[in-house]
Amino acid sequence: MHLEEMLTFNRSFVEKEEFESYRTDNIPNKRTVIFTCMDTRLVELLPKALNIQNGDVKMVKNGGAIIRKPFDSIMKSILVAIYELKAEQVIVIGHYDCGMSHMDTNAFKQKMTDNGVSRETLDTLEHAGIDLDEEFRGFDSIEDSVRNSVSIIRNHPLLPSYVKTHGLAIDPATGKVDLITQE
Repeated sequence: MHLEEMLTFNRSFVEKEEFESYRTDNIPNKRTVIFTCMDTRLVELLPKALNIQNGDVKMVKNGGAIIRKPFDSIMKSILVAIYELKAEQVIVIGHYDCGMSHMDTNAFKQKMTDNGVSRETLDTLEHAGIDLDEEFRGFDSIEDSVRNSVSIIRNHPLLPSYVKTHGLAIDPATGKVDLITQE
C-alpha cells in the first residue's frame, strides 16, 4: 500500500467517524509497557494472543526486542511510560524465527553499499567509534536475548522498585507464548 492509498483511506476513516470505537486516554489500562520486536507478524497476533485491547498497554518496538545500552531510546520510552503514564510492569516479548537471530553484519553492511551507501561512509563511522558490527549484532538464542533485555531494565538505576519486569517469547505462527523469566 502506497502513502496516497493510506491517506485516501484515512480521509474516509475520519469522515465516517470510525475512530470512535478506539477512543481511550494516554494511560495504559493494564498499567503495562510491552517491549517487543517490530516484526510484521506480531502487529495483530501479539495483542490477540494476550487479550490486549486498544488503550491497554504502551507498546515499544525495535528490531529483535533488543536493549543493549541502559540509556538508549527504548529505555527512555519505558521510563517515560512508568513515570508519566503510570505503567507498573514491563514485559519484554521476543519471538521465535526472528530476523535478528544469527544476523550477519558483514552481509548487512554489503547490502548498505549495494544500495548506495559508500564504503567511505562506513569507514568514517567506524573511525568515529561507531562499531557497526556491534550496533547491528543480532543474537543466537531468543531466550538469552530476552533475559539480557530484561536484566538491563530490572537493573536500571532509574527504575522504581515497584515495577516488575518479565520476559516472554511468542511463536509468530501460532501465538503461543512461553515464559522466559518472571519477577
